[in-house]
Amino acid sequence: MHASNSPPVPVEVQVTGVHTDALVAEVTERMRAALRHAGRPVLHARVRITRDGDPERPIVAQANIDLDGRLVRAQVHGGTDRDALARLEERLRNRLQHVSRTAGTWEDRRGRSEPSMAAPQPGDERTEWRHGDLPTRRGPSYPRPPAERQIIRHKSFSVAESEIDEAAFDMESLDYDFHLFTELGSGQDSVLYRAGPTGYRIAQVEPHPESLAPHSLEVTVSRQPAADLSTDEAIDRMAALDLPFLFYLDRERGRGALLYHRYDGHYGLITPADSD
Repeated sequence: MHASNSPPVPVEVQVTGVHTDALVAEVTERMRAALRHAGRPVLHARVRITRDGDPERPIVAQANIDLDGRLVRAQVHGGTDRDALARLEERLRNRLQHVSRTAGTWEDRRGRSEPSMAAPQPGDERTEWRHGDLPTRRGPSYPRPPAERQIIRHKSFSVAESEIDEAAFDMESLDYDFHLFTELGSGQDSVLYRAGPTGYRIAQVEPHPESLAPHSLEVTVSRQPAADLSTDEAIDRMAALDLPFLFYLDRERGRGALLYHRYDGHYGLITPADSD
């Protein structure tokens, strides 16, 4: 934690629509309370409060924290500003505590010229994954009619090769429900998501369970290959099956892609940058 005589961490606050100085002050106070659990230097903190079309939970609160060079993210929905801020403070505190417990292990691995394939030893609390590490699940997206949905955000970035444990750590740090990555042992574009008896499942373009790099996380492996689809076909399948996300082999790019429901009921698309 930060020393008591350390200067307060500057918090950048962005609020859309009509707001008061009191709201900005409360955002700053709540975020500084959460940041006391960081355990590492906070280089930058930004909070954004926006509104969407959900009549029950119109407030979207998101925090992005630069924790000594690592991005930690939290996002929640709420019925009012105060409700959303209280949820955000709790969720961010949980994310920071999780990162503080486990960050050293993955930094050690990333810093080696030859990645270690050895699984962590039982009882090592720095690396042992438990069901208690799972964050609170978010509610459903705004029920926008399928005919009105569009892809309004397309994120394309370099998909790193990772072990399953490292992919899970990144997914938790960024407060995502799924994580697109290239699995280190099999070399397959893969998605890790929360499902199944262990709490985690991995799906791959061409499943190769026997080729997965050693990992300590208990995870089930989908034996179903990713469907070969165009973007339009993926949208049609998402709507027909009412899925929260769809991992598929993008026919136009020849790589794994992820189409997902945004909180506002529209779609987002994630593709590897080197496939464009």
